[in-house]
Amino acid sequence: MLMPKKTKYRKKMKGRMTGSETRGTELEFGEFGLQTTEPAWITSRQIEAARRALTRYIKRGGQVWIKIFPDKPITKKPAETRMGKGKGNPEYWVAVVKPGRLLFEMAGVSRDISKRALELAAQKLPIKTRIVEK
Repeated sequence: MLMPKKTKYRKKMKGRMTGSETRGTELEFGEFGLQTTEPAWITSRQIEAARRALTRYIKRGGQVWIKIFPDKPITKKPAETRMGKGKGNPEYWVAVVKPGRLLFEMAGVSRDISKRALELAAQKLPIKTRIVEK
């Protein structure tokens, strides 16, 4: 699964997901892409599940680019622990995604195959998406 090799700080603040994305909204490498329409945290497990669904459907033909990376640690306190005593330990990693961001790009496969593959990948994600093409 995706995660940073090294970070400056072990824990990050929650932050806010207001507004829309300004970077990573145009197709750069591929002919087809999966674009978000709402803000969310997408975990590294969800990215991996979507990638597997995508590559499995295209039978490892063509090329796939993952345009997001989970670089935000999400902490969690253990179950049945009293309040206080500081912030919990990092449990998993998420990518912060705003509306308009491209998640995946693909090239080298036909239009109908790529459309179906991106639909399968979208089912693995917790947000509404749309398919864009050049």
